[in-house]
Amino acid sequence: MKKITVQHVAEIMNRIAPKKFAEEWDNPGLLIGSLKNKVEKIFVALDVTDEVIKNSVDFGADLIISHHPIIFHAVKNIRTDLPLGRKIELLIKNNISVFAAHTNLDSAVGGVNDVLAEKIGLIDVKMFGDEEISLGRIGKISEPMTAENFAEHVKKVLNADSIRLIDAGNFLINKVGICGGAGADIISKAKFFGADCFVTGDVKYHEAQNAIENKIHVIDAGHFYTEFPIVHSLAEILKNEFEKLNYKIQIAEDKNSRDYFKMI
Repeated sequence: MKKITVQHVAEIMNRIAPKKFAEEWDNPGLLIGSLKNKVEKIFVALDVTDEVIKNSVDFGADLIISHHPIIFHAVKNIRTDLPLGRKIELLIKNNISVFAAHTNLDSAVGGVNDVLAEKIGLIDVKMFGDEEISLGRIGKISEPMTAENFAEHVKKVLNADSIRLIDAGNFLINKVGICGGAGADIISKAKFFGADCFVTGDVKYHEAQNAIENKIHVIDAGHFYTEFPIVHSLAEILKNEFEKLNYKIQIAEDKNSRDYFKMI
């Protein structure tokens, strides 16, 4: 049987989510481990949390593929008595490599935002304007809806515990912009291209104020809920890719993670 390495998986991931699509400030790619390490089992997750590492160890994973990079900013020390250092130590001790696909997976065709658009039920989905590739997407809903009704729909299809609606006035929603995670900085772009509503997470007070002034509804469905659907989707994409290449790799996905925020 052909030995499959992290290098082989990295090449597949770069086809799924080309690194050139990543934002300049981002840190995707192989973050822990070696390209030469063998891979027989992969665990797919949104974040590399303590629970994800435990589940990966129990599964016998050789590689974790995550959306959010475990190492994001410059690391000046590896303190194993602190959370990041402890996780790095556990991963190395268990010979588990970590590969991240972040904003490149947000922008990629079939990535975070296309999965989010499909979940919400958008049709005629496009990149923003004439961009070949964009972080967000814009599309239409099959029938016009009020802001409250559309917000209830988004909450239901994303299985969210709660969402926040920024109601910008008495007008119906036909066209919707989206950006999974924290995409409030492109609300104005969505408005420019005709969106009546924007779906994202992590919206701040003054961003909400600006949205109301610019007459665009915003649904803050949370960072977690707008991105977590990619975990299952990416696991399925990888299974199909490995099957086509006759790679004998087992894949497990994180099904237990929950949003960090609870409404009291």
